Amino acid sequence: MTEINAEYRARAELVALNVCNTVMPMDQIPENLLEAYANLCNELIEDTDLKFNSGWDALPASARALLPKEDFHGFYIANAWFQLSRVAQDIAEMAETDDEIAEKEYNGIFTRLSDASLKESVRKLKKSRTDRSMLNSIKAVIEGK
Repeated sequence: MTEINAEYRARAELVALNVCNTVMPMDQIPENLLEAYANLCNELIEDTDLKFNSGWDALPASARALLPKEDFHGFYIANAWFQLSRVAQDIAEMAETDDEIAEKEYNGIFTRLSDASLKESVRKLKKSRTDRSMLNSIKAVIEGK
């Protein structure tokens, strides 16, 4: 686990919220989903398994120079939230009751989704080195525009 300071955490959380708000207004989602989002955000910021830091460190310097680390971290967290939200919606639609959802095994789904999200976020940042419109889009959602 990498030590992060309050300023880093606050910026990563703000970026994640800004990006999420471009797709779904976070002030309009149910309380239980806000709690799930907060838990996801905390877990991914803490990065106890060092996957994010390894992904960041593996980026070419030219890609790392495009965004501050905490901005990219927030972008990744939002991407993970979108993926998790889609899967949760699919699971809820397939199951008739909460008990059915609880009975099904979804072992490792969070890990797979966060890994896929990191891979996708890394791919987008690398691609934005040569695709200025993609970089501008990423920066716009990071700033909540």
